[in-house]
Amino acid sequence: MKILILCTGNSCRSQMAHGFLQSFDKNITVCSAGTQPARQVNQTAVKVMKEAGIDISGHTPKMVDKYLMDEWDYVITVCDDAKETCPAFFGKVKHRLHIGFEDPSHKTGTPEYIMSEFHRIRDEIKERFYTFYLEQIKSTK
Repeated sequence: MKILILCTGNSCRSQMAHGFLQSFDKNITVCSAGTQPARQVNQTAVKVMKEAGIDISGHTPKMVDKYLMDEWDYVITVCDDAKETCPAFFGKVKHRLHIGFEDPSHKTGTPEYIMSEFHRIRDEIKERFYTFYLEQIKSTK
C-alpha cells in the first residue's frame, strides 16, 4: 500500500498527516510532498506532533514532481490550493481524495491562540486520517 499526501508547502498539514498515517501502520508506505515546498518543516508542527508522541523532525519538504511517475494506491490532498493545482500524475493512481484542513501556520494572534490552533488542527488531522485508515486501509487487508 502506497499513499502520497499533498499540500502546498509540505511543511505542516501534510507532514502531520504523514506522521500520523505512518504511525497507524508501519507496513504501508507513506510519502508527502508539496506543489511549492518550503525550505523546512514548520517547527511548531514538529513540536505539537512530538507532544502526540510522533517525531517528524527528520522530515523534509519535497517537490511533488519527484513522485509523478510512481504508482500510488492513494493520492490525498490536504489543502484546497494543492487540490486545485495538483499536477497530472503519469503513474497509476487508484484513488484520489481530498481531506482538507485549515492551515495553522497562517493563524494570527497571541502565541497561546496560535498554539491552540496547531493543537486543534493536529487533532483533526489525527481523527480524520485514523477514520480514513480504518475505513479504507485496514478494512481492505
